[in-house]
Amino acid sequence: MSIPLLDLQAQYLELKDELDGVIGEVMSTAGFIGGPRVKELEAAIAEYCGTKHAVACGNGTDALFLIMHALGIGKGDEVITTPFTFIATAEAIAHVGATPVFVDIEPDTYNMDVSLLEAAITERTKAIMPVHIFGQCVDMDPLLEIAERHGLHVIEDACQAIGATYRGKRAGSLADVAAFSFFPSKNLGCAGDGGILTTDSDEIAAACRKMANHGTTVKYYHDTIGVNSRLDSVQAAILLVKLPHLDRWNAERRAAAAVYDELLADLDLVTPVTRDFGEEVVHLYIVASPERDRLISALQAAGIGSAAYYPVPLHLQEAFTHLGYAEGSLPVAEAACPQTFALPAFPGITREQQEEVVRVLREALAG
Repeated sequence: MSIPLLDLQAQYLELKDELDGVIGEVMSTAGFIGGPRVKELEAAIAEYCGTKHAVACGNGTDALFLIMHALGIGKGDEVITTPFTFIATAEAIAHVGATPVFVDIEPDTYNMDVSLLEAAITERTKAIMPVHIFGQCVDMDPLLEIAERHGLHVIEDACQAIGATYRGKRAGSLADVAAFSFFPSKNLGCAGDGGILTTDSDEIAAACRKMANHGTTVKYYHDTIGVNSRLDSVQAAILLVKLPHLDRWNAERRAAAAVYDELLADLDLVTPVTRDFGEEVVHLYIVASPERDRLISALQAAGIGSAAYYPVPLHLQEAFTHLGYAEGSLPVAEAACPQTFALPAFPGITREQQEEVVRVLREALAG
């Protein structure tokens, strides 16, 4: 039985007529950059997340970059974040000239260990960037209390967490500003690259919007050096079709996670832990085993999609050797990286498919 890690084709077929229609509409009007579709998406995402503003941009990495530029973060500054995430988080920090400072993670949720946060703050720290990894929010209340006490900005990297909640509020509304990705594999994905940032701050929203559009608010008049990071109308139209289905898809992901929790209970695998302060959205269903690579190979040989998340923590990536971290610096992340991998948990996956995934894992572990 062939089972993909994520079934984007099924998602397209579910919405094919509507998606084809809005793509054709954009093509017929030839309004490809900006315009009413993008403005409509910004308004819809702001309403969904519960923020005053949403500013669309080229991708989630750009959203992080634009945010830090708007906050005046640059050379000589430090931004505290997690080593257990995709490199875009720390890459964006480096691109504004700042230094990423990594704190270790919780061993069960893989989110930033907030109890270690304060020890990492220095006189150069300007912001904290928690990542809601795999669709579960970081414990934000103690993090925000530390940030307020030290006068620091808080930037949510919510790229994997659209729709997740924390104490009744949605990801994207929990801090000063937040970044989302619409990469196709995300819970809300477009047909290419896309991103958006959310905030209640008029100043941050205006600065990000100007920066993303070549540093201008009036065409051909530029009062700052900007970049080109604009969401195109085709992607906005696609996202507007998909957004009304997001909560249902997230519920289906949670249901799939519950099935795995049941089916894997007697296997020698570490399954995800969910905190009781909110609702996760299961961007990925992550399990852990010292036999990770062998289990992935067994799944792939059976036609089942799987992948390691993440094979190398950021502080040990070659790109960040200049920061001076060594093996043993962040032991929890370092212990997780050789063991963690994803199982298929996409919206619409059937129990039969999940039982097949578990059967292959059971046989591989027995062998």
